[in-house]
Amino acid sequence: MTPDAGHEARYRAIAADLAAKIRSGHYAPGEALPPQRELSASYGVTLMTLRQALRELSDERLIVQQPGRGTFVAPPHLAYQLDSLRSLVDDLRKQGHDVRTAVAGRAVRRVPARIVAELRLRPGDTALRLERVREFAGRPAVHQVSWVRRPMADQVRDRDFTAVSLYTALADAGVTVARASEVVRPGLLDSAAARHLHEPQGSPVLVSTRITYTLDATPVVSDHATILGSMMEIRTERAATGLSLTWGATS
Repeated sequence: MTPDAGHEARYRAIAADLAAKIRSGHYAPGEALPPQRELSASYGVTLMTLRQALRELSDERLIVQQPGRGTFVAPPHLAYQLDSLRSLVDDLRKQGHDVRTAVAGRAVRRVPARIVAELRLRPGDTALRLERVREFAGRPAVHQVSWVRRPMADQVRDRDFTAVSLYTALADAGVTVARASEVVRPGLLDSAAARHLHEPQGSPVLVSTRITYTLDATPVVSDHATILGSMMEIRTERAATGLSLTWGATS
């Protein structure tokens, strides 16, 4: 084995060992790894070799290195699938994640101008405003406000949305959801969502705006979700006849 090959084998073995400890829970999400000098001594390698191992773990998104603070196990990432028409919680639970929902607000209110346009309502119309916070890995990750047009809203407003998704409630009420149009763009955390997500205002987030339609093309739900960028990634599978993605500049 050449010297270069031996060096590569050492740092890859260290990376594999640390990765196994992270995945087994020996080092928990958000936990600091031991200082680099301590790790290099425990593995019997130089700091340079150790740092190459850490770079591999960083590329795999298993750790986050914070200058001046140390190296931390990255928080688990939820994958937001774009290839199906499911509610956010149904999508994540299908992937095996334990997602909890807290209802932060539920009331029939006069619809703001933006929602009037999205749901094709008349100024002065009312709709159900449903505000929820999604918790993942023991911490809030998504703040979601849904507006449901009437009379569909009257049929679902009393459901237990901590246990039932909005799509399921609509289906139970005989409302058939046919399609949805969704835009996801980068944004900054506003003050209202920051209070619910326990993150500083101005933190980077993903903002999803989704309009859901019934079979007769009536817009029935307008969803606005603020998603912590540190907690979720967007993932999709591409195929020649599969999902079609449109790329555009953010305004």
